[in-house]
Amino acid sequence: MCRALAYLGQPVLLDDLLYKPDSSLIRQAYLPQMLSTLSLGGFGMLAWDPASFDPGTPFTYRSVALPIFDANLRGMAQKIRTSCLLAHVRGVPHHGRVTLSEHNLHPFRFDGVKLALAHNGDLAHFAQMRYALVEHIRPELAVHIHGNTDTEWIYALFLSQLDDPGRISDYDAVIRAMGQTLRILRLARERSGIRISSAVNLFIGDGTQLFAVRFTFDFGCYPTDDLARVHESNLAFLSLWYTSGREYGFYDDEWKMIGGSASADSVLVASEPLTRDVSAWREVPEYSMLYVRRENGVPRMGVVELDA
Repeated sequence: MCRALAYLGQPVLLDDLLYKPDSSLIRQAYLPQMLSTLSLGGFGMLAWDPASFDPGTPFTYRSVALPIFDANLRGMAQKIRTSCLLAHVRGVPHHGRVTLSEHNLHPFRFDGVKLALAHNGDLAHFAQMRYALVEHIRPELAVHIHGNTDTEWIYALFLSQLDDPGRISDYDAVIRAMGQTLRILRLARERSGIRISSAVNLFIGDGTQLFAVRFTFDFGCYPTDDLARVHESNLAFLSLWYTSGREYGFYDDEWKMIGGSASADSVLVASEPLTRDVSAWREVPEYSMLYVRRENGVPRMGVVELDA
């Protein structure tokens, strides 16, 4: 399984999110606290900087190298400040059938599209259901699929449920599109006879708003003593956490949010907390979507249940 991180708020140095915290995203690639497997399939990120040229277009970086040894990434992290970030370390099964390629690295963001997406989870037996999704994906979006991951197909399917992926979509439209995406995936699983739980934790952003989905198809529906049906998401619902505050920084020998949610101007979402002290972190409820949008320049957030 993968690990992912999303941030929206006051500009912060990438180093303070990716490397410095005790359980930073880079550290989670090889020493996760809430996962039994490693994420050794590569790293990707999109970082929006309002002070940069063309601020609506993010800095983009992807590499199949292990991020802890990636000097180029470390150098950028020490120089770039971001007001919105999607970052992801890819977890893959440790066998020779896996394709390690930059085309398969998250987050995905097609040319001309505002929203980007990263995924923590796995659509089990995706090869059986892949082509059942074709009729639900717009041809002009399907041509941008270059890798072979389930995530890129989920992304194209999700974008196809939006009226115009080329412009900023309001949060109501994104929520509706996500609900429809999950319903299509459920139907494709049923038609393909797939009887195993599948986690679909998603991180979505466009530089001005964030969305985080915590969802698993058919969690707990199958016996865990049947090896053919045992999947990590059968045993524990994949984690997804968030924290908010007035400012993110180094306080009392720890990287943390301060100020509380009542006066929050920054929100951080991650597969697992980045810090030793988890008291300021809250879990995203199961089968729901956390949304964070700017109102008068200040991030506002809420949680909605997903009808899928």
